[in-house]
Amino acid sequence: MTSTETSRFVRLRVELVVEITDADRLRRAAYERIDGDESMAAEERGHARRMVESDEAEALAYLVEPFELVEEVPGVELAQASWSSEHIDYDPRAVEWSGAFSDLDEDD
Repeated sequence: MTSTETSRFVRLRVELVVEITDADRLRRAAYERIDGDESMAAEERGHARRMVESDEAEALAYLVEPFELVEEVPGVELAQASWSSEHIDYDPRAVEWSGAFSDLDEDD
């Protein structure tokens, strides 16, 4: 692809590590999001609530919406998004974490 044929599509990779400081508050917020989602069927809503109850990472996944990251960016329309969350062992002083985020730049 030449510079005049450059794709208009851009992959934006974001990696975040967050600390859950109040699991109950996180769950309540996820329940509110789930309960307020009118497009979600009752059976799916029940399953979502059970997942949130058993795992804070699931609660976070229900609250983080990739569309919201770019909806206010001028000249950009979200074409596709996927995301996941998982529990990790994290020690910011550990050698394996010291350069973890700089590895994202290597793919550019």
